Amino acid sequence: MHQPAPDPRPRILHLAQPVEGGVARVVLDLARAQLAAGLRVTVACPGGELAAGLGELGADVREWRAGRSPGPGLPGEVRRLVRLIDDVRPALVHAHSAKAGLAARLAVRGRTPTVFQPHAWSFAAVGGLTAALALRWERWGVRWADRVVCVSEAERATGVRAGVHAAYAVIPNGIDTTRFSPAPPAATAAVSHPPQPPGDGNATPPPPVPHPSEPPAPLVVCVGRLCRQKGQDVLLRAWAEVLGTLPPARLVLVGDGPDREALRRQAPPGVRFAGAVADVVPWYRAADLVVLPSRWEGMALAPLEALGCGRAVVLTDVDGARESLPPALAARCLVPPEDPAALAGAVTGLLSDAPLRAALGDQGRRHVLSTHDVRHTAGRVAALYRELLVPAPAADSGTAQPVPSERRESIHS
Repeated sequence: MHQPAPDPRPRILHLAQPVEGGVARVVLDLARAQLAAGLRVTVACPGGELAAGLGELGADVREWRAGRSPGPGLPGEVRRLVRLIDDVRPALVHAHSAKAGLAARLAVRGRTPTVFQPHAWSFAAVGGLTAALALRWERWGVRWADRVVCVSEAERATGVRAGVHAAYAVIPNGIDTTRFSPAPPAATAAVSHPPQPPGDGNATPPPPVPHPSEPPAPLVVCVGRLCRQKGQDVLLRAWAEVLGTLPPARLVLVGDGPDREALRRQAPPGVRFAGAVADVVPWYRAADLVVLPSRWEGMALAPLEALGCGRAVVLTDVDGARESLPPALAARCLVPPEDPAALAGAVTGLLSDAPLRAALGDQGRRHVLSTHDVRHTAGRVAALYRELLVPAPAADSGTAQPVPSERRESIHS
């Protein structure tokens, strides 16, 4: 009986946990580009919005039951992953974020070329004994990563300073610059006020539309998961000072997460919680200023998306922030993390200067087009895969062996 010829295209297995936010968007963008390039792509994840988006792309999606954080269920998660890898038989495994990186490296242990992408270091997210254990693992587990992909030079430097001696590749994050773009001129009036939030009995009603003769109230938007990392609590502490200078200013937090109710209790009257939204583009286009007061990052996507939409931003000076901005914005739009007074000063200064905001937004858009287009990112990841998958002749035989990685050498893609 005739057997079909084996498919020569390499199969890439992406492993992701978490399945929402920036990590999910990175995996979706990579899967889309790799499928378009003819690769066979499988993604293993615990369902969620990532699995739904991948299904729409036509990717092979496998359910991998795993919690967001390490815990007593880890051995079972690793066993399930070993069985999944045996079934998929990938040419290369690309693990995204700390939990997936932990499980993937324990499951593979160097038997298959492995790329680990931390999306911000795990030991930066915690403190005390937990941080010490996370750092100890990263120093040990790096032996089972052929490359550690950092999204900024600052993220790589944080790993090196912490003693994580890896074969690094620095590949900045990218966004879809067609989707994240300024509003067409004809649509400007339609986005001059933010869209309605999703149905939520606790949501603040939308602000009234001012009379045409009144100047519009300035709008600040913060897009991100409602959690300690993103620092919305710092922004809420700064907001009273902003209102002291600009009483009409409005603030909308777009996103959901574990800190939602705590932030609601902290928020002064008038702050609006939009919840999770299917499309953040209208919010960026409606904003006068986009703020992300993170405590730590690798390189956040929200500022790149806002810049793509031609909006000025204010960011905390954490890993990746300075590298995501053109020089003019880095000089004016960065503040120290966990500093409400500095954050309020930067926000009020930019809200009070519309021409400057417009100029910075225009510079930011041009910077994103030249430096952070997702097609550039996908191309550099593809080049990294080719480097790891090309066989090299063995020194003492005619057989082919994988290219060895120099684990203590930093490699910049």
